[in-house]
Amino acid sequence: RTERLARDIMQDMGSHHIVALCVLKGGYKFFADLLDHIKALNQNGDKSVPITVDFVRIKSYCNDSLTEKINVVGEELCTLNGKDNLFLSLFQDIIETGRTMEALLSKLKENEPKMVKVVSLLVKRTHGNPGYRPDYIGFEIPDKFVVGYALDYNEYFRDLNHICILKEKAKEKYK
Repeated sequence: RTERLARDIMQDMGSHHIVALCVLKGGYKFFADLLDHIKALNQNGDKSVPITVDFVRIKSYCNDSLTEKINVVGEELCTLNGKDNLFLSLFQDIIETGRTMEALLSKLKENEPKMVKVVSLLVKRTHGNPGYRPDYIGFEIPDKFVVGYALDYNEYFRDLNHICILKEKAKEKYK
């Protein structure tokens, strides 16, 4: 799936310089895998697209519940200021309500990018979803709490190579 997303991104971005912004911590494995596919397309294609990599960390969870306040940690977004033709690809692990992504997009707009495309590995089908949809989606999943592939529960389970639903018994054990 990440290979197909990479092809779609490369096709849409054309030959523009891409600033790839990874939302940490949960997005790092997806980000690295997707950039590997983009790099392969860059090496094997007719054109080479310059890519700059940057990171931002967002905290919006406590245990398995969304917090009221969304914290952007280690905010270095000022490095994006003054860049001509800034085409930003934002890589996110999972989108539930879209609240966190909308807060980050609001901050990014201060840097006046020409284009922002959001890439999310997972989108939850939730009842309270206000309708936010990223530009690129890996998979839609049921409204369950998932871990693995860098997604965590209280910093546990990031090391799993797969994604799975966390059972209530595990939530209690790792609270």
